[in-house]
Order: sequence, then structure tokens, then C-alpha cells
Amino acid sequence: MAEESTIELIHDNDGKIILSPQTLEFIAGIAASEVDGVSKMHGSLANNVSELLGRSDHRRGVKVDNQPEELVIDVDVYLEFGVSVPQVAAEIQTNVAQQVKLMTDLTVSQVNVHVQGIVMTKQEQQVDPNNIFADRDEEGNA
Repeated sequence: MAEESTIELIHDNDGKIILSPQTLEFIAGIAASEVDGVSKMHGSLANNVSELLGRSDHRRGVKVDNQPEELVIDVDVYLEFGVSVPQVAAEIQTNVAQQVKLMTDLTVSQVNVHVQGIVMTKQEQQVDPNNIFADRDEEGNA
């Protein structure tokens, strides 16, 4: 998802430090997914297939656009049902910008949050193993 360019962090007499955009996507992906209320990150079909095969891709749902004098990060997420969308989105923006700054000393000019959908949390069903065909009332109690 990242553009195929590198980001130079430091260039001095000792040498230079170069960062790939994929590294920034990784940092931003983890930072966004750590926010309470984020259910999962939105990814491509390839991301979904990789995840089914047991390979987690923390870059999924993140796009870095590195322009001269401007670093823009787009984050695509699914949120949990019942959360405040503006509040969670603002927390994602803050957390992503802070983590990128902390880990790379780069200043993010924009973090754009794209909410792709809402995910219902699965309710645990309580089944009595001794009586799996018991009648249940409207609340699911036997």
C-alpha cells in the first residue's frame, strides 16, 4: 500500500538512516489497532488470505503518502458496535501520530480515518452440556 520510495530520517557525517514506507505502515497499523473500539483493520483480499493462512499483516488498512514536507497516513478500520465513532477516530489519529513521532521522529501532517463498517461483538451462548436441547427464554436462559 505504500509508495515505493524511501524516507530519509538522518543524513549527516556518520551516514544516513533510511526508512521504508512499509515500516511506517506497520507502526501506524499497530497503533490504530491498539485503540479501544477498533474491531479490526480493513485489508485487501490478499491480506485476508494471508490472515487465513496464519500470517498477520499489521500493515493492512494503512496507506502512507510521503510528499515533500508532508506525511499523510490513511487508516481503514472497522469499529465495534456501540462506540462513539468520532471519539474512536480521534483517538486513532492521536495514537498513530504519536507512535510515528515517538519511533521515527517524523511529524505526521494528517491521519485520515476511514470507517469501513461496524462489527457486532459475538455474544457467548451458554449451553448446558447435560441438556443441549433445553428450551430457552427470550434472554437465552434455560
